[in-house]
Amino acid sequence: MVKKTVRDIDLRGKRVLVRVDFNVPLTAASEVADDTRIRAVLPTLAYLKEQGARIILVSHLGRPKGKVKEELRLDPVARRLGKLLGEKVTKVDTCIGPEAEQAAAALAPGQVLLLENVRFYPEEEKNDPDFARRLAALAEVYVNDAFGTAHRAHASTAGVAAYLPAVAGFLMEKEITFLRRVLESPERPLVAVLGGAKVSDKIGVIQNLLGRVDSLLIGGGMGNTFLAAKGYAVGRSLLEEDKIGLAGELLAAAAARGMALLVPEDVVVAKEATAEAPRQTVGVDEIPAEAMVCDIGPATAAKYAAVIAGARTVVWNGPMGIFEIEPFAAGTRRIAEAVAACPGLTVVGGGDSVAAVEQMGLAERISHLSTGGGASLEFLEGRTLPGVAALLDA
Repeated sequence: MVKKTVRDIDLRGKRVLVRVDFNVPLTAASEVADDTRIRAVLPTLAYLKEQGARIILVSHLGRPKGKVKEELRLDPVARRLGKLLGEKVTKVDTCIGPEAEQAAAALAPGQVLLLENVRFYPEEEKNDPDFARRLAALAEVYVNDAFGTAHRAHASTAGVAAYLPAVAGFLMEKEITFLRRVLESPERPLVAVLGGAKVSDKIGVIQNLLGRVDSLLIGGGMGNTFLAAKGYAVGRSLLEEDKIGLAGELLAAAAARGMALLVPEDVVVAKEATAEAPRQTVGVDEIPAEAMVCDIGPATAAKYAAVIAGARTVVWNGPMGIFEIEPFAAGTRRIAEAVAACPGLTVVGGGDSVAAVEQMGLAERISHLSTGGGASLEFLEGRTLPGVAALLDA
Protein backbone atom coordinates (compact mmCIF):
# COMPACT_ATOMS: atom_id res chain seq x y z
CA MET A 1 0.00 0.00 0.00
CA VAL A 2 3.05 2.31 -0.01
CA LYS A 3 2.47 4.82 -2.81
CA LYS A 4 4.70 7.17 -4.77
CA THR A 5 4.49 10.80 -3.70
CA VAL A 6 5.33 14.16 -5.20
CA ARG A 7 8.93 13.57 -4.05
CA ASP A 8 9.23 10.61 -6.44
CA ILE A 9 8.45 12.31 -9.74
CA ASP A 10 9.96 15.07 -11.86
CA LEU A 11 7.66 18.10 -11.59
CA ARG A 12 9.92 20.86 -12.95
CA GLY A 13 7.93 23.13 -15.22
CA LYS A 14 5.17 20.58 -15.65
CA ARG A 15 1.45 21.20 -15.50
CA VAL A 16 0.20 19.29 -12.47
CA LEU A 17 -3.47 18.47 -11.87
CA VAL A 18 -4.03 18.32 -8.10
CA ARG A 19 -7.22 16.84 -6.64
CA VAL A 20 -7.85 18.70 -3.39
CA ASP A 21 -10.72 18.59 -0.92
CA PHE A 22 -11.93 22.17 -0.66
CA ASN A 23 -15.41 21.08 0.45
CA VAL A 24 -15.53 23.79 3.10
CA PRO A 25 -18.43 25.48 4.90
CA LEU A 26 -19.47 28.90 3.60
CA THR A 27 -21.07 31.80 5.46
CA ALA A 28 -24.34 33.45 4.43
CA ALA A 29 -22.16 36.12 2.80
CA SER A 30 -20.47 33.45 0.65
CA GLU A 31 -17.13 33.52 2.43
CA VAL A 32 -15.19 30.53 3.73
CA ALA A 33 -16.27 29.86 7.33
CA ASP A 34 -13.55 27.31 8.15
CA ASP A 35 -10.39 27.03 6.04
CA THR A 36 -8.92 23.94 7.76
CA ARG A 37 -9.13 21.80 4.62
CA ILE A 38 -7.55 24.52 2.51
CA ARG A 39 -4.65 24.99 4.92
CA ALA A 40 -4.11 21.22 5.03
CA VAL A 41 -2.99 21.26 1.37
CA LEU A 42 -0.57 24.20 1.68
CA PRO A 43 2.55 22.03 2.24
CA THR A 44 1.92 20.18 -1.02
CA LEU A 45 1.29 23.43 -2.89
CA ALA A 46 4.48 24.96 -1.44
CA TYR A 47 6.51 21.97 -2.65
CA LEU A 48 4.96 22.09 -6.12
CA LYS A 49 5.73 25.81 -6.35
CA GLU A 50 9.35 25.19 -5.27
CA GLN A 51 9.63 22.67 -8.11
CA GLY A 52 8.34 25.23 -10.60
CA ALA A 53 5.21 23.23 -11.33
CA ARG A 54 2.21 24.88 -13.00
CA ILE A 55 -0.59 24.00 -10.59
CA ILE A 56 -4.17 23.18 -11.63
CA LEU A 57 -6.48 22.48 -8.68
CA VAL A 58 -9.73 20.51 -8.95
CA SER A 59 -12.23 20.10 -6.09
CA HIS A 60 -15.89 19.63 -5.31
CA LEU A 61 -18.04 21.72 -2.97
CA GLY A 62 -21.33 20.48 -1.54
CA ARG A 63 -23.69 18.17 -3.42
CA PRO A 64 -24.83 19.89 -6.61
CA LYS A 65 -25.73 16.49 -8.13
CA GLY A 66 -24.37 17.22 -11.60
CA LYS A 67 -25.96 20.66 -11.97
CA VAL A 68 -24.60 24.19 -11.75
CA LYS A 69 -25.56 25.72 -8.40
CA GLU A 70 -24.50 29.35 -8.10
CA GLU A 71 -24.16 29.13 -4.32
CA LEU A 72 -21.66 26.25 -4.72
CA ARG A 73 -19.21 27.96 -7.04
CA LEU A 74 -15.60 27.95 -5.85
CA ASP A 75 -14.95 31.72 -6.08
CA PRO A 76 -14.93 32.16 -2.24
CA VAL A 77 -12.40 29.32 -2.02
CA ALA A 78 -10.17 30.96 -4.63
CA ARG A 79 -10.23 34.19 -2.62
CA ARG A 80 -9.31 32.47 0.66
CA LEU A 81 -6.60 30.35 -0.97
CA GLY A 82 -5.17 33.50 -2.55
CA LYS A 83 -4.96 35.16 0.88
CA LEU A 84 -3.25 32.12 2.37
CA LEU A 85 -0.74 31.95 -0.49
CA GLY A 86 -0.27 35.71 -0.62
CA GLU A 87 -0.95 35.82 -4.35
CA LYS A 88 -3.81 35.85 -6.84
CA VAL A 89 -5.34 32.46 -7.62
CA THR A 90 -6.90 32.36 -11.07
CA LYS A 91 -10.37 30.75 -11.08
CA VAL A 92 -12.25 29.61 -14.18
CA ASP A 93 -15.93 28.68 -14.42
CA THR A 94 -15.33 25.32 -16.12
CA CYS A 95 -13.30 22.13 -15.62
CA ILE A 96 -12.92 21.09 -19.27
CA GLY A 97 -13.12 22.81 -22.62
CA PRO A 98 -11.45 25.88 -24.18
CA GLU A 99 -11.60 28.19 -21.15
CA ALA A 100 -9.92 25.66 -18.85
CA GLU A 101 -7.43 24.63 -21.55
CA GLN A 102 -6.38 28.23 -22.27
CA ALA A 103 -6.02 29.07 -18.57
CA ALA A 104 -3.93 25.94 -17.96
CA ALA A 105 -1.71 26.66 -20.96
CA ALA A 106 -1.13 30.25 -19.79
CA LEU A 107 0.20 29.25 -16.36
CA ALA A 108 3.74 30.28 -15.50
CA PRO A 109 5.88 28.10 -13.18
CA GLY A 110 4.56 28.34 -9.61
CA GLN A 111 1.21 29.84 -10.60
CA VAL A 112 -2.08 28.36 -9.36
CA LEU A 113 -5.32 27.82 -11.29
CA LEU A 114 -8.55 26.65 -9.62
CA LEU A 115 -11.13 24.89 -11.78
CA GLU A 116 -14.87 25.15 -11.09
CA ASN A 117 -16.74 22.73 -8.82
CA VAL A 118 -16.13 19.38 -10.51
CA ARG A 119 -19.46 17.99 -9.29
CA PHE A 120 -21.30 20.46 -11.52
CA TYR A 121 -20.60 17.77 -14.15
CA PRO A 122 -22.71 14.59 -13.89
CA GLU A 123 -19.81 12.73 -15.53
CA GLU A 124 -17.67 13.27 -12.41
CA GLU A 125 -19.55 10.96 -10.05
CA LYS A 126 -20.16 8.46 -12.88
CA ASN A 127 -16.38 8.27 -13.40
CA ASP A 128 -16.99 8.86 -17.10
CA PRO A 129 -13.79 7.92 -19.03
CA ASP A 130 -14.15 10.67 -21.63
CA PHE A 131 -14.61 13.33 -18.93
CA ALA A 132 -11.60 11.93 -17.03
CA ARG A 133 -9.53 12.01 -20.23
CA ARG A 134 -10.45 15.63 -20.95
CA LEU A 135 -9.66 16.62 -17.37
CA ALA A 136 -6.32 14.80 -17.56
CA ALA A 137 -5.50 16.54 -20.86
CA LEU A 138 -5.00 19.79 -18.92
CA ALA A 139 -1.87 18.41 -17.25
CA GLU A 140 1.17 16.13 -17.46
CA VAL A 141 1.13 14.77 -13.89
CA TYR A 142 -1.71 13.97 -11.46
CA VAL A 143 -1.44 14.45 -7.69
CA ASN A 144 -4.17 13.32 -5.31
CA ASP A 145 -4.13 15.22 -2.02
CA ALA A 146 -7.82 14.73 -1.22
CA PHE A 147 -7.99 11.81 1.20
CA GLY A 148 -11.52 12.85 2.16
CA THR A 149 -12.73 11.78 -1.31
CA ALA A 150 -10.39 8.80 -1.78
CA HIS A 151 -13.21 6.33 -1.10
CA ARG A 152 -15.06 7.62 -4.17
CA ALA A 153 -14.34 6.15 -7.62
CA HIS A 154 -14.98 9.44 -9.41
CA ALA A 155 -13.37 10.87 -12.53
CA SER A 156 -11.22 13.37 -10.59
CA THR A 157 -10.24 10.93 -7.83
CA ALA A 158 -9.54 7.76 -9.79
CA GLY A 159 -10.41 8.10 -13.48
CA VAL A 160 -7.69 10.62 -14.40
CA ALA A 161 -5.02 8.25 -13.08
CA ALA A 162 -5.57 6.09 -16.18
CA TYR A 163 -4.19 8.92 -18.34
CA LEU A 164 -1.44 10.51 -16.22
CA PRO A 165 1.34 9.38 -13.86
CA ALA A 166 -0.44 9.57 -10.49
CA VAL A 167 1.17 10.20 -7.12
CA ALA A 168 0.12 11.23 -3.59
CA GLY A 169 0.46 14.69 -2.11
CA PHE A 170 1.80 15.19 1.41
CA LEU A 171 -1.64 15.21 3.04
CA MET A 172 -2.64 11.96 1.34
CA GLU A 173 0.70 10.43 2.32
CA LYS A 174 0.23 11.51 5.95
CA GLU A 175 -3.29 10.06 6.14
CA ILE A 176 -2.22 6.70 4.70
CA THR A 177 0.87 6.54 6.94
CA PHE A 178 -0.97 7.17 10.21
CA LEU A 179 -3.94 4.90 9.46
CA ARG A 180 -1.62 2.11 8.31
CA ARG A 181 0.28 2.36 11.58
CA VAL A 182 -2.98 1.91 13.49
CA LEU A 183 -3.98 -1.16 11.50
CA GLU A 184 -0.67 -2.82 10.67
CA SER A 185 2.01 -1.91 13.20
CA PRO A 186 0.50 -0.30 16.31
CA GLU A 187 2.31 0.00 19.60
CA ARG A 188 0.18 -1.76 22.19
CA PRO A 189 -2.18 -1.50 23.93
CA LEU A 190 -4.23 -0.38 20.93
CA VAL A 191 -7.53 1.24 21.94
CA ALA A 192 -10.36 2.17 19.56
CA VAL A 193 -13.10 4.57 20.66
CA LEU A 194 -16.21 4.50 18.48
CA GLY A 195 -19.25 6.75 18.85
CA GLY A 196 -21.74 8.51 16.66
CA ALA A 197 -25.36 7.79 15.91
CA LYS A 198 -25.56 4.38 14.30
CA VAL A 199 -24.05 0.92 14.62
CA SER A 200 -24.78 0.44 10.91
CA ASP A 201 -22.26 3.19 10.06
CA LYS A 202 -19.50 1.39 11.95
CA ILE A 203 -20.25 -2.34 11.49
CA GLY A 204 -17.36 -2.91 9.10
CA VAL A 205 -14.97 -0.99 11.32
CA ILE A 206 -15.94 -2.94 14.44
CA GLN A 207 -15.65 -6.27 12.62
CA ASN A 208 -12.21 -5.37 11.23
CA LEU A 209 -10.96 -4.05 14.57
CA LEU A 210 -12.18 -7.01 16.67
CA GLY A 211 -9.09 -9.03 15.86
CA ARG A 212 -6.71 -6.08 16.06
CA VAL A 213 -7.45 -3.89 19.09
CA ASP A 214 -6.94 -4.59 22.77
CA SER A 215 -9.94 -2.52 23.87
CA LEU A 216 -12.96 -1.15 22.04
CA LEU A 217 -14.93 1.61 23.79
CA ILE A 218 -18.48 2.28 22.57
CA GLY A 219 -20.48 5.48 23.08
CA GLY A 220 -22.88 7.81 21.33
CA GLY A 221 -26.23 6.78 19.89
CA MET A 222 -24.78 3.49 18.71
CA GLY A 223 -24.16 2.58 22.35
CA ASN A 224 -27.93 2.24 22.84
CA THR A 225 -28.08 -0.66 20.41
CA PHE A 226 -25.37 -2.47 22.36
CA LEU A 227 -27.21 -1.77 25.62
CA ALA A 228 -30.37 -3.23 24.10
CA ALA A 229 -28.39 -6.29 23.03
CA LYS A 230 -27.38 -6.72 26.68
CA GLY A 231 -31.03 -6.63 27.70
CA TYR A 232 -31.34 -3.04 28.91
CA ALA A 233 -34.37 -0.88 28.08
CA VAL A 234 -33.26 2.42 26.53
CA GLY A 235 -36.50 4.43 26.70
CA ARG A 236 -37.03 6.81 23.80
CA SER A 237 -33.36 6.79 22.81
CA LEU A 238 -32.09 6.49 19.26
CA LEU A 239 -32.08 2.74 18.62
CA GLU A 240 -31.50 0.55 15.58
CA GLU A 241 -33.79 -2.33 16.45
CA ASP A 242 -32.77 -4.29 13.36
CA LYS A 243 -29.14 -4.21 14.54
CA ILE A 244 -29.68 -5.48 18.11
CA GLY A 245 -28.93 -9.05 17.06
CA LEU A 246 -25.75 -7.97 15.29
CA ALA A 247 -24.62 -5.98 18.34
CA GLY A 248 -25.11 -9.12 20.41
CA GLU A 249 -22.97 -11.10 17.95
CA LEU A 250 -20.21 -8.50 18.14
CA LEU A 251 -20.28 -8.61 21.96
CA ALA A 252 -20.04 -12.41 21.84
CA ALA A 253 -17.21 -12.32 19.29
CA ALA A 254 -15.24 -9.91 21.46
CA ALA A 255 -15.77 -12.08 24.53
CA ALA A 256 -14.64 -15.16 22.64
CA ARG A 257 -11.41 -13.37 21.68
CA GLY A 258 -10.84 -12.17 25.25
CA MET A 259 -11.03 -8.59 24.01
CA ALA A 260 -12.49 -5.78 26.10
CA LEU A 261 -15.56 -4.35 24.33
CA LEU A 262 -16.87 -1.77 26.77
CA VAL A 263 -20.33 -0.19 26.67
CA PRO A 264 -21.67 2.55 28.95
CA GLU A 265 -22.38 1.82 32.62
CA ASP A 266 -24.14 5.11 33.27
CA VAL A 267 -25.70 7.69 30.96
CA VAL A 268 -27.08 11.22 30.96
CA VAL A 269 -30.77 11.22 30.05
CA ALA A 270 -33.42 13.85 29.33
CA LYS A 271 -36.94 13.88 27.93
CA GLU A 272 -35.83 16.23 25.14
CA ALA A 273 -32.47 16.81 23.50
CA THR A 274 -32.40 20.52 24.31
CA ALA A 275 -30.14 22.66 26.48
CA GLU A 276 -33.09 23.64 28.69
CA ALA A 277 -34.45 20.13 29.32
CA PRO A 278 -34.03 18.75 32.87
CA ARG A 279 -31.43 15.97 32.83
CA GLN A 280 -30.15 13.32 35.17
CA THR A 281 -27.43 10.72 35.33
CA VAL A 282 -28.64 7.14 35.77
CA GLY A 283 -27.25 3.63 35.61
CA VAL A 284 -27.98 1.81 32.36
CA ASP A 285 -30.46 -0.40 34.23
CA GLU A 286 -32.47 2.68 35.30
CA ILE A 287 -33.17 4.52 32.03
CA PRO A 288 -36.70 5.97 32.33
CA ALA A 289 -39.19 4.86 29.69
CA GLU A 290 -40.00 8.47 28.77
CA ALA A 291 -36.32 9.62 28.53
CA MET A 292 -33.58 9.42 25.93
CA VAL A 293 -29.85 8.84 26.32
CA CYS A 294 -27.97 12.03 25.37
CA ASP A 295 -24.43 11.33 26.64
CA ILE A 296 -22.30 8.78 28.44
CA GLY A 297 -22.25 9.30 32.21
CA PRO A 298 -19.30 10.45 34.34
CA ALA A 299 -18.47 6.95 35.63
CA THR A 300 -18.31 5.60 32.08
CA ALA A 301 -16.26 8.60 30.93
CA ALA A 302 -13.80 8.07 33.80
CA LYS A 303 -13.47 4.36 33.02
CA TYR A 304 -12.90 5.03 29.31
CA ALA A 305 -10.37 7.78 30.13
CA ALA A 306 -8.41 5.36 32.32
CA VAL A 307 -8.23 2.80 29.49
CA ILE A 308 -7.07 5.52 27.06
CA ALA A 309 -4.44 6.73 29.56
CA GLY A 310 -2.82 3.29 29.47
CA ALA A 311 -2.79 3.02 25.67
CA ARG A 312 0.14 3.36 23.32
CA THR A 313 -2.08 3.80 20.24
CA VAL A 314 -5.58 5.30 20.15
CA VAL A 315 -7.97 5.74 17.24
CA TRP A 316 -11.19 7.67 17.88
CA ASN A 317 -14.13 8.13 15.52
CA GLY A 318 -17.49 9.51 16.67
CA PRO A 319 -18.68 11.61 19.64
CA MET A 320 -19.93 10.12 22.90
CA GLY A 321 -23.16 12.11 22.98
CA ILE A 322 -25.00 15.08 21.51
CA PHE A 323 -21.92 17.25 22.08
CA GLU A 324 -23.30 20.17 20.05
CA ILE A 325 -25.65 20.82 22.98
CA GLU A 326 -23.46 21.94 25.89
CA PRO A 327 -25.19 19.98 28.72
CA PHE A 328 -24.53 16.79 26.73
CA ALA A 329 -20.91 17.54 25.79
CA ALA A 330 -19.20 16.34 29.00
CA GLY A 331 -18.62 12.76 27.86
CA THR A 332 -17.11 13.76 24.53
CA ARG A 333 -15.00 16.42 26.28
CA ARG A 334 -13.62 13.89 28.78
CA ILE A 335 -12.68 11.50 25.98
CA ALA A 336 -11.10 14.32 23.96
CA GLU A 337 -9.03 15.37 26.98
CA ALA A 338 -7.96 11.77 27.60
CA VAL A 339 -6.92 11.26 23.98
CA ALA A 340 -5.01 14.57 24.00
CA ALA A 341 -3.20 13.56 27.20
CA CYS A 342 -2.33 10.05 25.96
CA PRO A 343 1.46 9.74 25.51
CA GLY A 344 1.11 7.34 22.58
CA LEU A 345 0.09 7.75 18.93
CA THR A 346 -3.38 9.27 18.67
CA VAL A 347 -5.53 9.45 15.54
CA VAL A 348 -8.91 11.20 15.46
CA GLY A 349 -11.19 10.81 12.44
CA GLY A 350 -14.73 11.71 11.49
CA GLY A 351 -16.07 15.24 11.11
CA ASP A 352 -17.83 15.41 14.50
CA SER A 353 -14.87 14.04 16.49
CA VAL A 354 -12.43 16.38 14.76
CA ALA A 355 -14.84 19.30 15.30
CA ALA A 356 -15.09 18.44 18.99
CA VAL A 357 -11.32 18.29 19.43
CA GLU A 358 -10.86 21.61 17.62
CA GLN A 359 -13.74 23.23 19.50
CA MET A 360 -12.14 22.22 22.78
CA GLY A 361 -8.74 23.61 21.79
CA LEU A 362 -7.03 20.21 21.87
CA ALA A 363 -6.16 19.75 18.19
CA GLU A 364 -2.45 20.53 18.64
CA ARG A 365 -2.13 17.67 21.14
CA ILE A 366 -3.42 14.97 18.76
CA SER A 367 -0.87 13.11 16.63
CA HIS A 368 -3.10 13.16 13.56
CA LEU A 369 -6.52 14.64 12.77
CA SER A 370 -7.90 12.83 9.73
CA THR A 371 -9.52 15.04 7.10
CA GLY A 372 -11.52 12.14 5.70
CA GLY A 373 -14.61 11.00 7.60
CA GLY A 374 -16.01 8.36 5.26
CA ALA A 375 -12.59 7.59 3.81
CA SER A 376 -10.97 7.00 7.20
CA LEU A 377 -13.86 4.74 8.21
CA GLU A 378 -13.55 2.66 5.04
CA PHE A 379 -9.77 2.47 5.54
CA LEU A 380 -10.30 1.20 9.09
CA GLU A 381 -12.75 -1.35 7.70
CA GLY A 382 -9.86 -2.71 5.66
CA ARG A 383 -11.44 -1.72 2.35
CA THR A 384 -9.51 -0.62 -0.73
CA LEU A 385 -9.97 3.08 -1.44
CA PRO A 386 -10.23 3.74 -5.21
CA GLY A 387 -8.43 7.08 -4.96
CA VAL A 388 -5.49 5.42 -3.21
CA ALA A 389 -5.44 2.27 -5.34
CA ALA A 390 -5.18 4.42 -8.50
CA LEU A 391 -1.84 5.92 -7.41
CA LEU A 392 1.51 4.48 -8.51
CA ASP A 393 3.07 1.98 -6.10
CA ALA A 394 6.36 3.01 -4.55
